[in-house]
Amino acid sequence: MNAPLQTAAVDYTRHVSADAGGVCRLRLIVEGMHCAGCAFKIEKALRAEGVEARINVTEKRLSLAWQGAPADGGAILAKAEALGFRFLPVEKQQSEETAQLRYLTRCIAVAGFTVGNLMAFSLALWFTPPESMGAPTRIMMHWYSALITLPTVIYAGGPFFRSAWQAVSRGRTNMDVPISVALVLASVVSLHEAMAGADHVYFDSVAMLLFLLLIGRYLDARMRARARGAASDLLKMMQGTAHVAEDGGTRRVPAEDLAPGMRLHLAKGERLLADGTAEEEAVMDASALTGETLPQIVAAGGALKAGMVNLGQPLHVRIEKTQNDSLIGDIITLMQKAEQGGARYVRIADRVACWYTPVVHALALLTFIGWMWTGAAWQTALLTAITVLIITCPCALGLAVPVAQVMAGSWLFRRGMFLKSADALERLEKVDTVIFDKTGTLTTGQIVFENAQAVDENTLRAASALASASRHPLARALAVAVPVKPAEGASEKEGQGMEVLLADGRWQRLGSARFLGVSENAEDEKMELWFGEAGSAPVRLVFSDLLHKDAAATVARIKKTCRVVLLSGDRPEVVRAIAEKAGIDIWRGGVDPREKYEWIDMAAAAGHRVLMVGDGLNDAAALSRADVSMSPSSALDIAQNAADIVYQRPGVASVAEALCMARRTQSVVRESFGLAIVYNVIAVPLAVLGFVTPLVAAVSMSLSSLLVVGNALRLRKGGR
Repeated sequence: MNAPLQTAAVDYTRHVSADAGGVCRLRLIVEGMHCAGCAFKIEKALRAEGVEARINVTEKRLSLAWQGAPADGGAILAKAEALGFRFLPVEKQQSEETAQLRYLTRCIAVAGFTVGNLMAFSLALWFTPPESMGAPTRIMMHWYSALITLPTVIYAGGPFFRSAWQAVSRGRTNMDVPISVALVLASVVSLHEAMAGADHVYFDSVAMLLFLLLIGRYLDARMRARARGAASDLLKMMQGTAHVAEDGGTRRVPAEDLAPGMRLHLAKGERLLADGTAEEEAVMDASALTGETLPQIVAAGGALKAGMVNLGQPLHVRIEKTQNDSLIGDIITLMQKAEQGGARYVRIADRVACWYTPVVHALALLTFIGWMWTGAAWQTALLTAITVLIITCPCALGLAVPVAQVMAGSWLFRRGMFLKSADALERLEKVDTVIFDKTGTLTTGQIVFENAQAVDENTLRAASALASASRHPLARALAVAVPVKPAEGASEKEGQGMEVLLADGRWQRLGSARFLGVSENAEDEKMELWFGEAGSAPVRLVFSDLLHKDAAATVARIKKTCRVVLLSGDRPEVVRAIAEKAGIDIWRGGVDPREKYEWIDMAAAAGHRVLMVGDGLNDAAALSRADVSMSPSSALDIAQNAADIVYQRPGVASVAEALCMARRTQSVVRESFGLAIVYNVIAVPLAVLGFVTPLVAAVSMSLSSLLVVGNALRLRKGGR
């Protein structure tokens, strides 16, 4: 740490997760934060403690990472808490949100009641000539307006006043400070005018301003709650109890207490709450994970994932992973990790929000001085300054990126895609080259071993022992076809094959023809592995694979905007056959991991932006080198860790859909930024020049934010 940790009043230890490398992670909800400026201050305070901190403004979610003990979390957060913010565990978020929405609803009701009553008097004051209304009647109406407006401002203005006071009392500012100043000044000016018996007061404008601001705050709170809906729904789905089978019956166990080795009894219609293995054939609904509505048949011994629903007869499931380590736990983590922090437009909005309050207050002060200098009455000068405070709000600018990304992320989630990287969509939009791996990515990966009858049984068993120690798709197919115990001491030569040294000093190898020193047949398009041992001739093992049904259509769709390339470590003849079926013109076979990396490196040097789609160990380096990368959920962990986007659905249609959504999202973000900038360029000068009233300023500010949100909501229908 850069500074000694201070003692904190709150202990967050039980909410901290620590990995094997000693990195602790903590995710909390930030209470009292209403804008990107608040987020900037919190991040700055936490980073001063030497930790990694990022806030998702839309979800009001703080993500912390530090090297040290889990107990340090409370001390790290103490500095941010001193700024007036409160941090809540994620599980307490829903109750807090519900209470906040109810409070805002009551405030809106009070402000709305006041506005309705004031209108009757305001209309009379507006449309009755001064000579037709006696002074006593006018003064009585002014004081009645004050009587119902001032208590309303005190109560219904609470959400803004409390937030502003928390900021100011700790030496900082936020967007609620100028709003509160505007409400207080307008009320004080109106009260002064009523006491002086002036012709005009502005209580109706104050009440209407408060009413509109509260509606905007309520809609903002509802929008943020909806933004968290997808991950929250998954968390709710994984709550409850499961039936653990024991001698003589079952017992109910809370989902969080399920552990590997437990045997679950899963009734028809019941949801599985942890990853496991089916003990009987099962018919499962996996739509929550893959988006595929057709039932999935899983053979006895097959893998079942948390979130699946049993559609068939009751069955027993042996738990393999805890809930936190399950696939759906990983999905929730990915969704929470995919924050908007790294995007270029977010950094712009953050900088604007950081300077917002001092600039706006200075502009309002200069407006007041300018109007006084021109000889205007102090009331007119002050109301114009108040209008400037109201109309110059960065809400629209701050909402432009997070709302668009939330909508895009939600749509992608419903289509079985999960963003792992903050700026994945921004980078994906710039892609002009898409590179596919072949086996398990462009093809089904459901490879069949063809020539078992032509190979000696002992040779098959020896080859399968090596194959059982590998994760290569061809090796896995051989291991399934000839199940044996994995060879001890086997090592994998990346991009070549498996090798083991026997006790008698002989070696055995399983891999490519090149690895076994065999000349390749340029005419043969079959997939193959070769097995050999010292002193014996290598034996050819033949396999077949199928192209994904949607591969050709997806490639044709992508080729409208990008060039498509197929790179595979398989033999060129096999790769050529698959490329022709998929409609890919640029392909290369026999490519090892280093060559894939170098190919992408050369493409980048030529000015291309590359999307890499792969699933194997030999793709990990290429996935990391590419500008953006995608991997199927069936991929190896190392490939998924290197990818920016993980997709669940079988096939490759998700690649084209992600590209379309990325372009659509960035288009919407640019549109929203443009709307926010145009609004401020037009509205601020008009307010400074006195052409806008406080009421019109409040309406304009609310409409600008709603326009940005409405523009982003178009993404709910996906990319086109």
